[in-house]
Amino acid sequence: MLNVYLSGEIHTDWREQIIDGAQGLDVTFSAPVTDHGASDDCGVAILGGEDKKYWHDHKGAMVNAIRTRKGIADADIVVVRFGDQYKQWNAAFDAGYAAALGKSLIILHGPDHAHALKEVDAAALAVAQEPAQVVDILRYVLSGTLPG
Repeated sequence: MLNVYLSGEIHTDWREQIIDGAQGLDVTFSAPVTDHGASDDCGVAILGGEDKKYWHDHKGAMVNAIRTRKGIADADIVVVRFGDQYKQWNAAFDAGYAAALGKSLIILHGPDHAHALKEVDAAALAVAQEPAQVVDILRYVLSGTLPG
């Protein structure tokens, strides 16, 4: 069985595409909280309000880091998706953290980000452009079966 952590952008259905495509494979998935509001507000909702936005965000980042660190630490493979719409500094951090832990890292992004992410890509064992390619990698890793 492979434990796969799905990190990165939360505005498209790439996670669902991978999970659906991996049906029947011996894979378990985990991920950060993808409800943007819950992710932003978890710190103050649990630990109490803050007057300044910086401390509001800081509390949320720390609480979310507990889940993220656990998910990455437990993963056999970490997939990090960089979307087109936003700069995902947190995704870059997750990729670096996973690489530092020696995790098998798959980076997922479109061709427009190839130059900006060249150092992140260089730390990965695979760079995919489509969620289906990630599924094909998982299938190959588990069974040695090529697509098609």
